[in-house]
Amino acid sequence: MSHTAIETKDEMRVVGADSPALARPRRELARRVSGGMEITLYWSAHDDSTSIEVWQPASGETLLFTVAGEHALDAFYHPFAQLPTEVDD
Repeated sequence: MSHTAIETKDEMRVVGADSPALARPRRELARRVSGGMEITLYWSAHDDSTSIEVWQPASGETLLFTVAGEHALDAFYHPFAQLPTEVDD
């Protein structure tokens, strides 16, 4: 399985099923399942950041990205609308 890392001005990573999701402890605020994907909203006390994790069991890949706190709930319900749009190769 290949792993893809994408860096933008907002943190976003795609990892395989055997990769650790995040190195720092985080607290789960909300979780839902929709369209065969599991979407989870997290908060990190370390830096007061919020992040979204979208796990697709069919592929075993997890998409992780940070989101501004004021947009966290919107990103939880509409994660793909909140993805960073600039990608650096």
